[in-house]
Amino acid sequence: MNQMSKTILVTGGLGYIGSHTVIELVEKNFNVVILDNLSNSTLEVLSYLQEITGKSLPFYQLDLTKDDLDVLPKNIDGILHFAAFRHVFESVKQPLKYYHNNINSLLRLLEWMQKREIQHFIFSSSCTVYGDINTLPVTEDTPFGFPLSPYGHTKQIGEIVLQNFIKTYPAKIVALRYFNPAGAHPSAKIGEIHYEIPQNLFPYLTQTAYGLRPKLYVYGGDYPTADGTPIRDYIHVMDVARAHVMSLQYLTELPAGTYEAFNIGSGKGYSVLEVIQAFEKSTGIRVPYEITKRRPGDTAAIFADTTKAREKLHFQPIYSLEDMTLTAWNWEKTFRKHISHE
Repeated sequence: MNQMSKTILVTGGLGYIGSHTVIELVEKNFNVVILDNLSNSTLEVLSYLQEITGKSLPFYQLDLTKDDLDVLPKNIDGILHFAAFRHVFESVKQPLKYYHNNINSLLRLLEWMQKREIQHFIFSSSCTVYGDINTLPVTEDTPFGFPLSPYGHTKQIGEIVLQNFIKTYPAKIVALRYFNPAGAHPSAKIGEIHYEIPQNLFPYLTQTAYGLRPKLYVYGGDYPTADGTPIRDYIHVMDVARAHVMSLQYLTELPAGTYEAFNIGSGKGYSVLEVIQAFEKSTGIRVPYEITKRRPGDTAAIFADTTKAREKLHFQPIYSLEDMTLTAWNWEKTFRKHISHE
């Protein structure tokens, strides 16, 4: 794909992973069009993206479930589809909200893609498609298990929809199954936005270090792991962004009607205590924590086999766990200073 002449639509382009991917696309000389309904982001992210990239980026505030997509430019060559509600615990409490938004937005986008005769499509999927895991590491051939949340189920359904879609339309589709994206852009101008009590480790860790939480609760110290705490596969968000650009380049080599899925992770498992230690090492800040009882539904360990992404996409993470913790911390400080002046 000749990047200089290609225009990529990024749905959810002001969200956490979408915004970081926009930067990577611009740096690789793609033209970018951003679509976002601002349900989980703000227009300020757009101004920071333009500041970081030095480019004026076309933006459309649209809701994929109901708005007219024909207002988008005619020259779009490929789509990166990030736009979705993505909080696992919220999806358990509000399942219909997740099914309505995540599935209908995909269906309407595919109808429009077909109408515009666009072939290249990358789907933002998740390791949650695997459900409850019994064998490690997780490969792309691991069968989908029973979904542990409505969010995970919407990602399963999304992948099945895409696999059926290419039977009747000559698209080239890649689904990227992220494990646990973490960290922020090295500039600390964009990152993951959290106004409420977070459910994920990294923002809870940085908020505790900032003094917003009295301590970090570690859910479970009696798992069958080296230190007794759960193990997860964390990957820097900028590495995830790079994987999307490499996937776009890979799509050009594929025949029409092809669907491929890739695990995007570090391929390593980090325990909760290892993450805390990495944070303390990279920032010099001690984090108070307390080991408490397990959370229902949590598994002891999950991490990816990344062989396929390494061999076919030539993708390998370049950021370390310390990079993830340090950039997450720098973003937390920037974000808190920013909202204190609002």
